[in-house]
Amino acid sequence: MTDETKGGKPAAGPFDSDSATAQGVARGLTNYGDKGFSLFLRKAFIKGAGLSDDALARPIIGIVNTGSSYHPCHGNAPQLIEAVKRGVMLAGGLPMDFPTISVHESFSQPTSMYLRNLMSMDTEEMIRAQPMDAVVLIGGCDKTVPAQLMGAASAGVPAIQLVTGSMLTGSHRGERVGACTDCRRYWGRYRADEIDAPEIADVNNQLVASVGTCSVMGTASTMACITEALGMMVAGGASAPAVTADRVRVAERTGATAVAMAASRLTPDQIINGKSIENALRVLLSIGGSTNGIVHLTAIAGRLGIDIDLAGLDRISRETPVLVDLKPSGQHYMEDFHDAGGMLALLRELRPYLHLDVMTVSGRTLG
Repeated sequence: MTDETKGGKPAAGPFDSDSATAQGVARGLTNYGDKGFSLFLRKAFIKGAGLSDDALARPIIGIVNTGSSYHPCHGNAPQLIEAVKRGVMLAGGLPMDFPTISVHESFSQPTSMYLRNLMSMDTEEMIRAQPMDAVVLIGGCDKTVPAQLMGAASAGVPAIQLVTGSMLTGSHRGERVGACTDCRRYWGRYRADEIDAPEIADVNNQLVASVGTCSVMGTASTMACITEALGMMVAGGASAPAVTADRVRVAERTGATAVAMAASRLTPDQIINGKSIENALRVLLSIGGSTNGIVHLTAIAGRLGIDIDLAGLDRISRETPVLVDLKPSGQHYMEDFHDAGGMLALLRELRPYLHLDVMTVSGRTLG
């Protein structure tokens, strides 16, 4: 038997593709009526970027890039992308970042909410349209994480969420401040003539001390915690502030985990189910989270045909303890939650209330 034939059949050439088992650059070929030519042309173009055949033989990990000059919540996206790429390459994959639209609360008019569904469609279609064996979703601001999870759930490709992390807190005349609860409090004092124009200008300079999402338990922090509870994020990935080394290490670990998910073909529908949704609702209640969390969870669950029972939510709310003391209902900030152990500590306390047999992106159960 020659090298050219095995079992009487020609050996697979470099441009042969079986669509049923295709991986990496051979996935989802453009339709030119000739699969071999489609792969030949795709490889020719991507090699124009300097990629080798060895690189193109590896599993491709897409990285959703929502960085934007209009989006300070995602101001650390370039650093996170590089860390994810490092994790992907250390694990033997080929990272490919690509842009989608980016939605920021205070830079979207008339409101960001209607853009959530547009962003989910953008995310879903770009995942479907481009070859990737798994995808890392980088988001943070209120509507971006639910939009990305909605899109990924519909696309059906192995997916893992990475949040940008919360901003650091600032200081005004010896008082610790952070967006966005303190924004409303100081603005109310200014409108009531309790503080003057120079002081409100000073406050304005201190409320957002770094890039990152709001430092309180608003919708962004809530969705980060919910996502970890769903099993769609690496353990401990919800709370690390945006500009810390912890956040960068989470990003690297996320990239490596994505490669493992590509190998096992662990898709969102294997992770998000009725039990994991209930776990997320338990966490929402225990953190005193944003009521928007219910709206977004309903949309994410709906993409997989899962209904959220509001009567059931009311029932579990009567037995689930509130464990986190963060603004706006409490006193502290996300930095403090992270320092206290973050979601790992919270889930340990909630253990008797959780479904521990649900799957997570690690390939292991929550338990």
